[in-house]
Amino acid sequence: MREEAMATGRGGAGALAPDLAGSEPRDWLLLLKPRVVLLVVYTGVVGLVIAPEPMHPVLGAIALLAIALGAGASGALNMWYDRDIDAVMRRTAARPLPAGRIAPEDAAAFGLALALFSVVLIGLAANWLAAVILAFSIVFYVVIYTMGLKRRTAQNIVIGGAAGAFPPVIGWVAATGSIDLAPLVLFLIVFLWTPPHFWSLALFAHADYARAGVPMLPVVAGPRATRRQIALYTVLVVCSSLAPVGLGFAGLLYGVAAVVLGALFLRHAWAVLHDAQDEAGRSLSGDRPARACFRFSITYLFALFGALALDHALGGMAWLMP
Repeated sequence: MREEAMATGRGGAGALAPDLAGSEPRDWLLLLKPRVVLLVVYTGVVGLVIAPEPMHPVLGAIALLAIALGAGASGALNMWYDRDIDAVMRRTAARPLPAGRIAPEDAAAFGLALALFSVVLIGLAANWLAAVILAFSIVFYVVIYTMGLKRRTAQNIVIGGAAGAFPPVIGWVAATGSIDLAPLVLFLIVFLWTPPHFWSLALFAHADYARAGVPMLPVVAGPRATRRQIALYTVLVVCSSLAPVGLGFAGLLYGVAAVVLGALFLRHAWAVLHDAQDEAGRSLSGDRPARACFRFSITYLFALFGALALDHALGGMAWLMP
């Protein structure tokens, strides 16, 4: 089945032959993975607003638009390359490329054009160091992760997670023109957050990944090992989330938020680890804890970075300190 999907998905003929007449503007938007773009822009905003040098609002908005376009370009190129495996996975089969609503060559051209435009745009609006990092993040996601790691190793998410951790660094560099410790800490938080986020998804979508031949951790190492890794990485991300306070670029408000959110994240990871399982390690609860952990991980990152931005805006609530 996979070989058939690859033949039709990569060759552009057969059952998945594009029907461009059926494409709509919404299909081109979906090609950009808008939910991912939203998270990328959000973390980029936080990197920009906590930077010590304020950026002109118009130039800042243009820089964030460039980050969004760069993330969308990465998503489009990812969908172009992965159209064969997307066609055999239930949760992705309706995407514009496997469904035949957009031609592969059009998707590739669209993604490449957006990538180039986004890099030039942020270079002109902000600085060329930000442009270089944005370009590297696109190449990392498309070439290193999508083409190189995703189909070859169970560590695809661990290494590939770096691609999604660049936006706060890009936001900071857009404002300051330099790299500092603070954005690197934000990079680390997102980097460590990525494995428990995606492995929670992989636990309840493992059949899809197995059908497509993608070596996600539950497929290769099994559910039990995956649950242990989710717990381990959750501990690591919660510990790293306290670093902004220890390093002095976040205050009491953020510290309290990090502790509370971290405790909730650990609770979800504990529930995943101790989910009732059969002898093969499969969940007896329909992977309810994994689904809950996946959903909360998104809330966690949004709330954590939001708390950091608010803490910065309020000066760390220094007025509460003696």
